[in-house]
Amino acid sequence: MSSEKIPVELCKGINGLDKVILREPRGSSAECCGLSNQFRLQFVGISFHFLGSIAGLAVQKVYLYGGHVTSWKNDHYEELLFVSSKFGPLDLTKKSGVQLPMRLSSLGVGELVGEVGGFLAIFKPPKAIRGGIPICFPQFSSHGFLEQHGFARNRFWTVESDPPPFPTKPSNNAFIDLILRPSEEDLKIWPHSFEFRLRVALGPGGDLMLTSRIRNTNADGKPFTFTFAYHTYFSVSDISEVRVEGLETLDYLDNLQNKERFTEQGDAITFESEVDKIYLSTPMKIAILDHEKKRTFVIRKDGLPDAVVWNPWDKKAKAMADFGDDEYKHMLCVEAAAIEKPITLKPGEEWRGRQELSAVPSSYCSGQLDPQKVLRSS
Repeated sequence: MSSEKIPVELCKGINGLDKVILREPRGSSAECCGLSNQFRLQFVGISFHFLGSIAGLAVQKVYLYGGHVTSWKNDHYEELLFVSSKFGPLDLTKKSGVQLPMRLSSLGVGELVGEVGGFLAIFKPPKAIRGGIPICFPQFSSHGFLEQHGFARNRFWTVESDPPPFPTKPSNNAFIDLILRPSEEDLKIWPHSFEFRLRVALGPGGDLMLTSRIRNTNADGKPFTFTFAYHTYFSVSDISEVRVEGLETLDYLDNLQNKERFTEQGDAITFESEVDKIYLSTPMKIAILDHEKKRTFVIRKDGLPDAVVWNPWDKKAKAMADFGDDEYKHMLCVEAAAIEKPITLKPGEEWRGRQELSAVPSSYCSGQLDPQKVLRSS
């Protein structure tokens, strides 16, 4: 009988909150502490959770609040997504009466996710989580009359046990399906009935994949229109050592200049001040090169023609209550999006938008990172 753990485990977390643990075996490539090398994906409610780590594991977490991916780690247990640490380390010795479930490996490595600061941002509804991958729907930013970035990132999602079939079957068992439907309060501010299905998956190589399917379920025969983005916060070593490749010569809307349209002139995007641009008709692959870490993020996308590039820089960072004054140095948002041409769905129609993220070692060419090699081989 195989000792391999089941890929999906339903269980209770702190305070009886439901959570789902997904595991993705990586075959016989490595073993540690007598366990098969595996990926772990967790969905938990808004609660404290302490997760121990084991060498050779890649970890991903998603909160049901917002359908929000908050952590994606490689097999070296390096965090690949940025989440604000505005409030600094949490002193557990002063938090009397709080019992935290704890699981530590022999390496004694772990991380804390909680409602009150800790090593991460505020996780307290109705406040959106600052960092990770917020989902912007049915409105991106202030491109409409709704609250900033819409309401999907501020709602509790539900695990869907029997979703409609996807066009293609996943290549692994480490995935979960979430669903969001509008509440009566949502219908008052955006009077359209919809079903928003989100599949979050880990690939066999540790790639992170998000697939959104949005269906118009209006009974009154009316279409609706929306904009959308995966507002991904990447963790970088130093923003001054980062460049973005794949957006050269493209037109963009500059949100710092009243959405005026310009054409990108440089052979790469580098960062010396605040940036807030919407690049239009972008390619399916974009690369983010981190010179110091010798790592490249590759973004693959489908159904999402635009790409937002954002870093608040020092002045705006100091003005944000949920963002550390110097944290702009260690994050960059590159967001797969559909903004310039909003999506319109008639009743019964469904839209699909997919994003796949990979983190690969960077190569050098004449002293510079070579993104084209990454883009060609990915």
